[in-house]
Amino acid sequence: MGLGTIAWAILPGYRRLAKENLSRALRTGNSKFRPTLVTLRHFQRLGANICSSFRVAAMSEAEVRRCATVENIEAVTAALHRGKGVVLMISHIGNWELFAQANFHAAPYPTGTVYQSIRNRYIDDLINGDRRRKGVATFDRKRGLGKALTLLREGGLVAVLVDQHAGPSGIWTPLFNRLCSTSPLAASLAIGTGAAIVPMAVQTVGFAKWKIIAKPEILLDSDDPALITARVNRVLEEQILDSPEDWFWVHARWKVPWPDFLLAQSKRGVYLPDGCNPMTLQKFRILVRSSNWLGDAVMSAPAVRAIKAGRPDAVVTVLSPAKLADFWRAMPEVDDVVEIAPKGNVFGVAWKIRGKFDVAILFPNSARSALEVWLAGIPRRVGYEGHKRAWMLNQIVSEPKKSKKAQRPQHHTARYMRIAEKIGAEPCDIIFPSQPRPVGRIRLGICPGAEYGGAKRWQPVRFRRMMQMVTKQIDCEWTIVGVEKDRQLATEIEEDLRDVECTNLAGKTTLAQLIEVLRGLDVLVSNDTGTMHLAAALGVPVVAIFGSTEPQLTAPLGENQIIIRHQVECSPCFLRECPLDFRCMDSITADEVAQAVLLLTTEKHHLPKV
Repeated sequence: MGLGTIAWAILPGYRRLAKENLSRALRTGNSKFRPTLVTLRHFQRLGANICSSFRVAAMSEAEVRRCATVENIEAVTAALHRGKGVVLMISHIGNWELFAQANFHAAPYPTGTVYQSIRNRYIDDLINGDRRRKGVATFDRKRGLGKALTLLREGGLVAVLVDQHAGPSGIWTPLFNRLCSTSPLAASLAIGTGAAIVPMAVQTVGFAKWKIIAKPEILLDSDDPALITARVNRVLEEQILDSPEDWFWVHARWKVPWPDFLLAQSKRGVYLPDGCNPMTLQKFRILVRSSNWLGDAVMSAPAVRAIKAGRPDAVVTVLSPAKLADFWRAMPEVDDVVEIAPKGNVFGVAWKIRGKFDVAILFPNSARSALEVWLAGIPRRVGYEGHKRAWMLNQIVSEPKKSKKAQRPQHHTARYMRIAEKIGAEPCDIIFPSQPRPVGRIRLGICPGAEYGGAKRWQPVRFRRMMQMVTKQIDCEWTIVGVEKDRQLATEIEEDLRDVECTNLAGKTTLAQLIEVLRGLDVLVSNDTGTMHLAAALGVPVVAIFGSTEPQLTAPLGENQIIIRHQVECSPCFLRECPLDFRCMDSITADEVAQAVLLLTTEKHHLPKV
């Protein structure tokens, strides 16, 4: 016990891990459960059992019998007498090296154990040499399990550890209501040989005193390894609860997998047993750091959808600038939104999210977004390398490799989806579907602004001419939308706007209200700006006017979108203001935009083509 107490005092990392595991697993309404106290007792018992295991390995059979008793050994012998082999389901509970001595209780049946070699060859040889001297055959799982299968078919016993993190080869199934990777080996051996699975555990009952307890056979009424493995975990829970201080809590049992912590593409997938409601699982808490611009946020929405679908226990929270919060709240895949105030400092943001998340996914490339989650101490931080921030991330998504041949530029939506795919999500459709609307009076909209700068804005006089041309052809009403900065543009458009029914909402709506306005439109005419992407995401047909930017990067997604762009020698320049003569935008006429609006409108309302 003294050795365990010293380890508890000088190993804060393992102490913290044990306490976290205990808190996850033993969440109950029992106020007597105190994780700190149980953690200390666990270290004390673990230290005593490790020291004892070296002595036990050298003890005679008679000496072992004096310090260890066996309960319900009939669960093992009954299966053996029926001519069945037995898979002994064992775990790191108590002095688990006593399992090497359990074979004498079932003599004369041959006994073996499956093991995973330890990196330290000396210790590995020492442990397995002791087992072999006791008559226990050892089977290295990395070298194949043919001999273990043969032993079971001949009616022998094979011990298999079931409580370790199984990595990418495991089945993701609940243990204490939290998904963890679990080896299906015990189930597969039993199904493949017709052997029984008998759970066994070692409990500490006093100083150098233990009790080996066998539980009834696990029901094998199915040949589905996932179902049997889930039952194995249920029994393991019972064994741990029988003696909580004895289990090996310093093992990272609920490890976040690398790199695919989303499980949609995992080798053996997720298995939830009957009666397990995904809503009741302990949550895997994902923080998504939103982009700062509305257009970029909308283009990242399909990636958020894929992330949410990546595992059944995922809870997705978006860390978003306050101005975009309404957009994220309108998205059903988002469980919560944490707002960043307009003048919020990075330390305040970090404090808001500290200790609340398992992973953080960064869509912006900024150093600030990485600093927020690094200061918050979120264990896994994922994103592109970005600007001088690689040291703050611990899972960097590589940029797509560029071939020597010219490639078509990648749309920003695909860039965000790449992050989701690299962490294990299934790629989903990035095209926004169009939504049916009731046929009535035609409602059209314009968005004359562009927050990035004037180089992206078509002239107000041309918006006005286009609206007049369309109104002469069809019976319609117009709505001008935009932010506060667009009020002046909207006023210029309204000047001399004769014989056109128009409502000016520029600067008069919240983002939530803007979403509702856009839902009611038949077509939106817009510069390359956030409202354009938002309308497309809502299924609204868009006539998108491009000049200084590149449609292959930021075109609106979805059906029935028309992009109007005249390629000139200096575009795309991506400048905020045009240093020349605005030729890319001036070359786009009111007539061609009006014809595009009429085309989308007549197609939707089945009107005669004009």
